[in-house]
This record gives sequence, C-alpha cells and structure tokens, in this order.
Amino acid sequence: MFDEGDANGGAGAASVGGIAADRLRSVIERVERLEEERKALAGDIKDIYTEAKSAGFDVKTIRQIIRIRRLEPAAVEEHEMLLDLYRRALGM
Repeated sequence: MFDEGDANGGAGAASVGGIAADRLRSVIERVERLEEERKALAGDIKDIYTEAKSAGFDVKTIRQIIRIRRLEPAAVEEHEMLLDLYRRALGM
C-alpha cells in the first residue's frame, strides 16, 4: 500500500495507516480557515442588505437582480420570454 515516504511526498511526517497526519491536518485547517472567512463574508453581506434597506431599497428585489446577473444572457432572455408567455396565458 503506502509507506511513509509515499503518503507525504518523501518528508518525514508521521503516517498512520497510510495517511500523512501533517498533510491531513493542513487540509482540515485550511478548510476551517475558509469556513471562518465565509462566515465573516456572510456577515458583511447581511450588513450591506441592512444598509440598502435603510436607504429605502427593496432587499428582495436586490437579491433577485443579483441572482439574474449570475446567469448567462441567453438564460435570462429565455426566462423572461417564458415569464412573459405565462403572464399572457394567465391574462396578467
């Protein structure tokens, strides 16, 4: 299977059952740091929405605009055409 040299690229790190403990710890710590960053960013985004709301903007509409801007232009056009077609079919 794996020996200590294969599991960690030749370094002398501790290996248990073919798993390089230092490499595993590094991966886990990197994910934990990114999770913390994501949490901080989510808080920042929430603050921006609160600011927008206090400035009189409709947050639900802002979220919808952001969702639309993520899409490809062709997908947006198709969605808008279908929405228009459905509205006309319902007499709206």
